[in-house]
Amino acid sequence: MEYNIYCDESCHLENDSHKAMVLGATWCASNEKMKLFERIKEIKKKHGFKSNFEIKWNKVSVSKLAFYREIVNYFFDTDKLNFRALVIPDKSELNHQNFGQSHDDFYYKIYFDMLKIIISPYDNYNIYLDIKDTQGYNKVNKLHEVISNAHYDFAQNIVKRIQEVRSEEVSLMQITDLLIGAMSYFHRELKSSKAKLELIELIKKRSGYSLQKSTLPAERKFNYFIWHTGFKRRAANGGF
Repeated sequence: MEYNIYCDESCHLENDSHKAMVLGATWCASNEKMKLFERIKEIKKKHGFKSNFEIKWNKVSVSKLAFYREIVNYFFDTDKLNFRALVIPDKSELNHQNFGQSHDDFYYKIYFDMLKIIISPYDNYNIYLDIKDTQGYNKVNKLHEVISNAHYDFAQNIVKRIQEVRSEEVSLMQITDLLIGAMSYFHRELKSSKAKLELIELIKKRSGYSLQKSTLPAERKFNYFIWHTGFKRRAANGGF
């Protein structure tokens, strides 16, 4: 099988004043993506939005809550979409200097840790990243190298492609933004938006998880790992 993985990140910079850091990915079989795109367009149209309306966690509001509730329910109702996230609840607990690494080194290690649950050596993958800054080319190459080497995929036959895309043009990337936004909001312990809190409660209800403790690795639909200080030494040594 060939799969598309749509990755995004929230509050991933070392000194951005945000407590929690989240990396996440939504994925589907490549041959299902167009059906998924079309269904999301239908939901947008139903709620009075144009097909190019961008689904974003930052846009969740009381006036748009019905739309975002339907998007979340669609994610859980379809068996064609899956989600995985890695959450660091408190970046202040990280001490890279003690382990001889930079925040960038750590970033790539945990990016691999987030993706390793998704990637199988028996399938092929196209990985798409949201364009964030001018360092995208280096990021794409480094991440491809880390993932391929970790899977002994030196010819890059498993991960066929890692490519940057504009999230406003890719609705499945927008689903990732929405779900990691919810995870970030929850773990940053924010309370200011009633609509966002209601959406988080819906995600808890539909997933069956509290969002506080990691799921089992075998969870396929809504999988996440909560990072704690006890895992730092393993990360520093690349021991995933």
